[in-house]
Amino acid sequence: MKPKVYITRKLPEIIVRKIEAICEVRMWPEEDIPVPRDILLDEVKDIDGLFCLLTESVDESLLNAAPNLKVISNMAVGFNNIDINLATEREMIVTNTPGVLTETTADLTFALLMATARRVVEASAYLREDKWKTWSPMQLTGQDIYGATLGIIGLGRIGEALVKRAKGFDMNILYSNRTRKPEKERELGIQYRELDCLLQESDFVCILIPYSPQVHHLIGQRELGLMKETSVLINTARGGIVDESALYDSLKEGSIWAAGLDVFEEEPVSTNHPLLTLQNVVALPHIGSASKQTRLKMADLAAGNLIRILTGKDAITKVN
Repeated sequence: MKPKVYITRKLPEIIVRKIEAICEVRMWPEEDIPVPRDILLDEVKDIDGLFCLLTESVDESLLNAAPNLKVISNMAVGFNNIDINLATEREMIVTNTPGVLTETTADLTFALLMATARRVVEASAYLREDKWKTWSPMQLTGQDIYGATLGIIGLGRIGEALVKRAKGFDMNILYSNRTRKPEKERELGIQYRELDCLLQESDFVCILIPYSPQVHHLIGQRELGLMKETSVLINTARGGIVDESALYDSLKEGSIWAAGLDVFEEEPVSTNHPLLTLQNVVALPHIGSASKQTRLKMADLAAGNLIRILTGKDAITKVN
């Protein structure tokens, strides 16, 4: 008898066929709408494997509803949507998809930095709204990127990839990390700073750490107050790392210059969110890994993890 799997979002056919070769598959048929909670809880009652996204909360109530569950394959690097401790206690394997999205996310992070610094979105709207009447000396002026100081919070895979991009702009690169990495300092030509010093010295601050309760609102009113009035904050990690209310106040008051955000505390973010009312915020709908090639690689890795566990092998990328 084939193991039973539930997929919480419509996937490309090539990925579904790969799972169907080994498993009995049921799948939520919508691509852009998450599976409703009541349907999800009903669907997991008899499954051996769950293929899920960050949009699904794999908490105690779901795990209680799925007594046969052996593997939770999360199509994401982060896994704060899953109760890892409880899954581990119940001998359920949790997997994620690191590595394959590193370069794509670093691309988007630097693109967001550039768009924010040079007011690209604001300038495009200015033109489309027929406000462009003449050239003037200080019209839509932004911040220089070349030769500026970049502060990276979290020197993991994506942080290292961002360093390589910033080197092409001759940026002075600082980093803050839970553990210092002297070998990376020598290899990449970067300098370590404690977080407060990094915030004070940087022209651009990019957040690239994974979310955990320990870093909830790591960047709040005090930390934003340490930054330069001309500085730019970029967050492509998780929304909960930044206190959005404090960020709004800092941007509105001009104590920092701008912010580029790919993530929010509550997603999808409401269109009446205060941050979306500010012209000095470039906001994106969590598209850090959103290239066709990378999303297919993520889905393929998640499918591979699922299949390997359900066929008695070890996962390629295991969380617990």
